[in-house]
Order: sequence, then C-alpha cells, then structure tokens
Amino acid sequence: MATLITVAPTGAETSKADFPALPTTLEELVETAQRCEHAGAAMIHVHIRDAEHRPTLDLGRLTATVDALCEQTSLIVQLSTGGAVTDPFEHRLRVLDAEPDSCSLTMGTVNFGDDVFTNPWPFVTQLYQLTQEREVVPEFELFDLGHVAALHRLLDKYGLPYGGRVHCDLVMGVPGGMPGDARTLVAAVDALPAAVTSWSATGIGRTSLPVAFAALAAGGHLRVGMEDTLTFARRQPVTHNAELVERAARLAELAQSPAMATDAARELLQVKRR
Repeated sequence: MATLITVAPTGAETSKADFPALPTTLEELVETAQRCEHAGAAMIHVHIRDAEHRPTLDLGRLTATVDALCEQTSLIVQLSTGGAVTDPFEHRLRVLDAEPDSCSLTMGTVNFGDDVFTNPWPFVTQLYQLTQEREVVPEFELFDLGHVAALHRLLDKYGLPYGGRVHCDLVMGVPGGMPGDARTLVAAVDALPAAVTSWSATGIGRTSLPVAFAALAAGGHLRVGMEDTLTFARRQPVTHNAELVERAARLAELAQSPAMATDAARELLQVKRR
C-alpha cells in the first residue's frame, strides 16, 4: 500500500502580511507545487489570492492557476469550492468552470473559529450534481460526524461520483469541528459509508502530527500544508510547504506505506485524463 499525500499550501485564512512565506502569487504556487511534488505530494488543494493577496474566486485567476499547474507539474489539481467563509454560493459553484481534476465538497455547515462555514443541503446537492455533470472528482470534506451521516444521505440519493470512487478527507481540529485525536478519527472512519474507497485526514495546527500518526495507523492517507498548520515544531515556523510534505513522506515510509506517485493517485481516484 502507498500513501496519497495532498498538499494544501495556502488556504483562505492566513494573511500574507502575517506570514510572508505563504505562497499567494501564481509563480509562488507553481514553485511550491513543483517542490512538493518532488518531496512526495501527488495532489494539490488550491486556494488562490488576488493581486493584494486577498482570497478570491475570480474565474480568470482560477483557470490560469489550473492551466499553469497542469502544464508545469503532474500533480492532481484540486480546487477548493469553499473559498473564504464569506464567498457567495454562486461563486463557489463557478469554480468548476476552471476545469480542475478534482474539487473539495464540504458535507455540511460548521462553526469555523469565530466564523461560520456555510454549506446548506441544497448547495451541497447542487454542487455534487454539477461535479457529476462536469466529470470532476469530488473530495468530500468531513469536519464532524454529522458530515459523515450527510455523506451517507448524499450517496444514497444521488449515487456515486464521477469515476465511481468515493474519496473523503477528515478535517480535524478546527475550533467548532471534531477534535484532532485518534479516538475521534477511529469513530469517523468506522462510520464512513461502505462505498468509500479511500480517505485521508488533516490535522489543524497542533493536531497535525497526532492526526497523521492515527491516519497512517488506520490505513488512511494524509493532507498537510500551510493552509492547515504554520509551525513545524514548537516556536519553529514553517518556511516552505515542502517541509511538511517531506515530513509526511518520512512518516509514511516509516509506516511502510511510502508516498504514492501521481499516476497511482490518478488511478486511485479515477481522475479524468487531461
């Protein structure tokens, strides 16, 4: 078995002013993607920023980002349909117009620190049906056990996603979501629908390592990156996303489940050929 490592390099919460190492320009994203692919990543989860480094869902920038990443890496390109918590639903649906390999699909609303990440059921179902129509592989983002139940409901009513594989990511440690510990991870994995063919886990902040250890022990895959954690160790800030990917690859190697190559990842997820 091999481990699919996804890198989430930017996110929408951290400002460039507060963390200059955050890759926010297209050139920085491409350089980050190339280094992270070399370090062991097979998929990149992308948020983009505007010229002032603010989160945006501008379609032109999204399309240019997908094109550049596809041309200059072999990574699976997954666009976030979450954007920032303030983005309107119609802009989040428009992300698929950029023709990514994959997209995130969050299975419900969750408190996100002091904010609310809103994903009502009609939006979830509309986005899901759009992924089926556009032949984009969704990654179901599960922030809580209620989201696992919603995934059961979605698959029962609307069938399998494009490609026939069901891949989800347990996002753990968000203030307002499920905690990032082994006990909760096992409970979430035990509750997943039988149709799930692969899953990964993301630990936010200080939960990144406990979640990674638990995921590898339970046979899961990993997502790491500066979207989710900005410190490599106590009082040691991350200087490049590749550091986090390299550590994940080392952990996977120690778990006798080395980092998965991009071709194998495309087969695992049944991503549409470019």
